[in-house]
Amino acid sequence: MAFRSGRHFLQIPGPTNVPDRVLRAIDCPTMDHRGPEFGHLGMEIIEDLRYVFQTQQPVVIYPASGTGAWEAALVNTLSPGDRVLMVETGHFASLWRKMAVKFGVEVELIATDWRHGADPAAIEARLREDKAHAIKAVCVVHNETSTGVTSRIPLIRGALDAASHPALFMVDTISSLASIDYRHDEWGVDVTVAGSQKGLMLPPGLSFNAVSEKARRAGEKSKLPKSYWDWKEMIAANKTGYFPYTPATNLLYGLREAIQMLKDEGLHGVFARHARHAEATRRAVRAWGLEILCANPEEYSNTLTAVMMPAGHDADALRRTILDAYDMSLGTGLGRLAGKVFRIGHLGDFNDLSLAGTLAGVEMGLALAGVPHQQGGAQAAMQYLIECQREPAKQRVAA
Repeated sequence: MAFRSGRHFLQIPGPTNVPDRVLRAIDCPTMDHRGPEFGHLGMEIIEDLRYVFQTQQPVVIYPASGTGAWEAALVNTLSPGDRVLMVETGHFASLWRKMAVKFGVEVELIATDWRHGADPAAIEARLREDKAHAIKAVCVVHNETSTGVTSRIPLIRGALDAASHPALFMVDTISSLASIDYRHDEWGVDVTVAGSQKGLMLPPGLSFNAVSEKARRAGEKSKLPKSYWDWKEMIAANKTGYFPYTPATNLLYGLREAIQMLKDEGLHGVFARHARHAEATRRAVRAWGLEILCANPEEYSNTLTAVMMPAGHDADALRRTILDAYDMSLGTGLGRLAGKVFRIGHLGDFNDLSLAGTLAGVEMGLALAGVPHQQGGAQAAMQYLIECQREPAKQRVAA
């Protein structure tokens, strides 16, 4: 492999770049996870996670990827033969469905074209038909990482309420938490699933369930097998800051630092920054004359943008060209989108200059790979970012 100077641009939609502050926090001696110092650490982190999830309910931490948190959400609330309603918004929604089927759960699937989010009206209509309340849970991916489509969770909550249906509401926020506004309590979510390697700016290895009282009551009747994933043991031990088994201590050091970074910026600032970078990216894509996969502007993702390739051109060939020439990784197309889209991640510890470099790399790669496009996408994005910087300055002068 040829020598490469500078830093690698990791612009996949997760794992994201880990900030130096977080890396330095992880790089500390491991403490005794049964000692008094660890109890203080655990209590601090568990309390601060409520800030991130915008909840007063327990947040359970697992040493696992987001897939583990999917499993925990299912096995703690459901029994074999239970029926759940899922929406196939993309590759990861499909994987969650496959997991549920393996546990003997009966899954009803609302299909989409992978260019739209979960349809609240379709969910409400199906729940109204379920007079016997056979559907025990509605499971939705908030931000589908494979497509760059964000489902509107408050409207889906409204669909459950309008149908007067008692089903649990479970939401996957793996690629949206700490990047896109998400409110576990206010939006009436029963189980929120999350992971460490995206908006939380950590390496992979931690996953989370935020759990409502209603979900915990369902857990008392759940018959699916569970041991490692049991909420009850975790929540009981967490009351004193400890875990029922060995936790990922050094990742918890990093999590404490990452949450402090989020608090330093404030969640409102974090969400606004991600929205700014997403809009700049979309302006670049339009200027190139390419098409954004997400078809509904109200469902645009603020953490990634999936870009459709012109007919006859392969997205993976473009990604290889960009990696070889400019040392930048972009997200591949997954499932039915393989070879048809590339995904630009713009989440986590990310700023305007990082985005400008990313979009310049994509534009140069399009030219080098011979993909039909118009020049000026990176410039269009930069002009928007300049305007965003001018606007706060105008507001300060007016004040």
